[in-house]
Amino acid sequence: MSGTSTDTRETLRVVNPTTGELITTVPAASADDVARAAEQAHRVFESGVWSGRPPRERAAVLLRLADLMERDAEFLAGLDSEDAGKPITECRTGDVPGAIESIRWFAEAADKVFGRVAPTGHDSLGLVSREPVGVAAAILPWNYPLAMAAWKVGPALVAGNCLLLKPAEATPRSTLHLAALATEAGLPDGVLTVLPGLGPVTGTALARDPLVRALSFTGSTATGRRVLAAAAETNFKRVSLEMGGKSPQVLMADALAYGDDLIDNMIEAAFLTMGQNCTAGSRVLVHHSIAEEVLHRFTTAAKGLVIGDPADPRTQVGPLITTTALDRVSAAVEAARSAGAHIHTGGLPPGLPEHGAYYPPTVISRVPAGSDVLTKELFGPVVTVETFESEDEAVRRANATEYGLAASVWTRDLDTAVRLARAIEAGVVSVNSYSEGDITTPFGGWKQSGFGGVEKSMDAFAQWTREKTIWIHTR
Repeated sequence: MSGTSTDTRETLRVVNPTTGELITTVPAASADDVARAAEQAHRVFESGVWSGRPPRERAAVLLRLADLMERDAEFLAGLDSEDAGKPITECRTGDVPGAIESIRWFAEAADKVFGRVAPTGHDSLGLVSREPVGVAAAILPWNYPLAMAAWKVGPALVAGNCLLLKPAEATPRSTLHLAALATEAGLPDGVLTVLPGLGPVTGTALARDPLVRALSFTGSTATGRRVLAAAAETNFKRVSLEMGGKSPQVLMADALAYGDDLIDNMIEAAFLTMGQNCTAGSRVLVHHSIAEEVLHRFTTAAKGLVIGDPADPRTQVGPLITTTALDRVSAAVEAARSAGAHIHTGGLPPGLPEHGAYYPPTVISRVPAGSDVLTKELFGPVVTVETFESEDEAVRRANATEYGLAASVWTRDLDTAVRLARAIEAGVVSVNSYSEGDITTPFGGWKQSGFGGVEKSMDAFAQWTREKTIWIHTR
């Protein structure tokens, strides 16, 4: 059925990162639960109750789902804000509307996924069609619980698959409500099953299950390696990975011509979702001629961000997801300080909850080479500032990372912008903005940021479908 697996005595503790208090417990799916859910999904897929429907009928169900999400938008925003510590304004104006848009867009694309006819001779006909993979699975991150669910639910279900969806351990509630809304919208039982659980148990079981034919994962590089290994050990299911990032913001000598718009975009890139964002612009690379002014203005803006209760619409910076994350970020910054780096910001306002996982927006310069804050994805509100002398040096520094998810380039010169965008090794490069594009453009990483498929756009259907060639010999 569309919903959750509850036949288990294990539970997940959903903790409010703002206060450290327990919100609720959620039944955790065991490996046996995953196997049963996969078997049910396989039976449902084979029955044709969903996969055999015309695309427009599948689209109608998902459009009803989008309407129900819009009806419950405030409730969904509250769930993600409370579970993840995200500022409620981010959830209200970005995450939830984006999730609704994704479901609607993919629903409307249902009858626009075409096959091809091969250029053959008169004595043959080559038909190339796209078909659903059958039972598919998706493993979600905690930083954008509902939005990431929608990126995967939309194309997977529109294509005719049955989907097993594992939310992150810390943030299951909006995905659970999404499943309930899918049932209300008329999605048949077994087409969408949400399986909350522990990564090493539930996630590994999904990666290993032989009935699962495709798996899409969004999360850390370390976990992505384990998912890929588990899939390779069993049925070699198709695996799509979207993992970490250490994205550069490259400011050429004329970047300050964009004024406040430049600083606003830099702040959003660096500190959106407290820097817990795979495309976070955590490395500012600035031409030496404007470095002092950029550093001053950027630091001043960072100090002016409102740190507080995520439920307050004025809050711009909430807590990190856990105290473990807080300790990791704190240790990396202190190690950089001890090595000689200069910390330009710091300190928290009074009155924050005693057990909240808060860390202030932090800007660091003069960072020693090899420092963790410079090379590792911290997933926190920490940004390094480096200078460069030439365009070639900017490219070299931008590409000096194992990741390749996103980048930003700021310059008024079109030729320079095009050269940099082509030279930087990243799946998404925005020019004179911080952006991942919109629903019409593909999103995916290079290098250790991921491979195997992209999210968004018509290209996303490639993750959830398989090609079949039908060769007809005529006489």
